[in-house]
Amino acid sequence: MPELPEVEITKRGIEPHIVGKRIQELLVRDRRLRWPIEKGLEKKLKASKVLSVARRAKYILVNCDSGCLIIHLGMSGSLRILSETQKPGKHDHFDLTFEDGSILRYRDPRRFGALLWTEDNPSLHPRIKNLGPEPLESKFDWRALRDRISGSESPIKLQIMKNEVVVGVGNIYANESLFRAGIHPHTIAKKVGTIRSKRLVAAIKETLASAIEAGGSSLRDFYQADGTKGYFQQNYFVYGQGGKSCRVCGHTIRSTTTSQRSTFFCSNCQKR
Repeated sequence: MPELPEVEITKRGIEPHIVGKRIQELLVRDRRLRWPIEKGLEKKLKASKVLSVARRAKYILVNCDSGCLIIHLGMSGSLRILSETQKPGKHDHFDLTFEDGSILRYRDPRRFGALLWTEDNPSLHPRIKNLGPEPLESKFDWRALRDRISGSESPIKLQIMKNEVVVGVGNIYANESLFRAGIHPHTIAKKVGTIRSKRLVAAIKETLASAIEAGGSSLRDFYQADGTKGYFQQNYFVYGQGGKSCRVCGHTIRSTTTSQRSTFFCSNCQKR
């Protein structure tokens, strides 16, 4: 599933190709995404001008002069910029065609993504308004983390994957951030005190920034907007490394399942 780095990379990839352009046509081939694509959206978007592209959590916000498109990539979605018409595949569900002939195409084999529309402030949209802080912004610091986890009896890994605690930290980057912070993923959240909260916040920021710089993680369906793959997976310390030797201490990386998600850790480097 694309996580925050992959969504940020996608946002940066499409931004220079669509900002300032007018939409000629929205072509919907299949409305059956996670939430059905609104009927009549084609008419609303025709001749709209794209003013900017932003990201909030794992949502891409395409701000137009007539409203805002809210795009979620789901588990397997991707956006591609095409310079000319290419025959669509069975999983290519919609195209945004611009007046210069360029196309923004959405592909989603599992159809868990979304294309939503609002004419109001997108920050007030029901899918966005209750989201937690952005991990790479200054508002997300150790105090913000402690405020949200101090009463929790659940494992710290599950807490940092909750959007109301901090947005965009999915399974891959939760595992990697906890390793960098030296915190065992099964540690009860309320037992993570000030010192370790500071380490964890720093580790989350460092991990996500490094992943963005590396082009994200290319697992299964994720490709960048130009069709290339990222390579952050080559830098994993623990994710997917179960049974291998820890790159830091040489101990064996262990794997367990936490709430049906794979968890990887080094019991020597990471303490409860």
